[in-house]
Amino acid sequence: MKIAVFPPNSLILADMVERRGHEPLVIQKEIRKKVTDPEIDSPPFNITEEEPIKGLKYAAIEVPSGVRGRMAIFGPIIDEAEAAIIMEDAPYGFGCIGCARTNELSMYFLRKRGIPVLEIHYPETRDETMEVVNRINTFLDELDKPDGAGESDETREGKTKEQVEE
Repeated sequence: MKIAVFPPNSLILADMVERRGHEPLVIQKEIRKKVTDPEIDSPPFNITEEEPIKGLKYAAIEVPSGVRGRMAIFGPIIDEAEAAIIMEDAPYGFGCIGCARTNELSMYFLRKRGIPVLEIHYPETRDETMEVVNRINTFLDELDKPDGAGESDETREGKTKEQVEE
């Protein structure tokens, strides 16, 4: 299953997803597609004229171009995701802080999709860290179960009311 992780460049979350047999959808893979493209002359100019146009699918024309540019990269991750893990209140070193508006917009789109979403807060203590790891592993393991058998409250968080009642 394809799992979007947020912050979208968190190697820790990506590794946890991969260890449970899922495919992490992370920004590094999207950037690699763009940086290794022969049309791009050098990495500082790793945007093509199509990128802002792609970003318009996710953000209005009035939104700053930086948000549209980021959404051109984050958007395909969101569209492809079958589930998501969102780590809130993470420190700067944990993942991409970037643009707060892009982050809010990305999380909004992930929640709006109606896919299973696990939202957790960054742990402060060792005990909280163990609990977060356990919650992530449980969430990922339950995604493998057919037809939602054995779903916990955490797995249902990102689903609509109709999806849970089915």
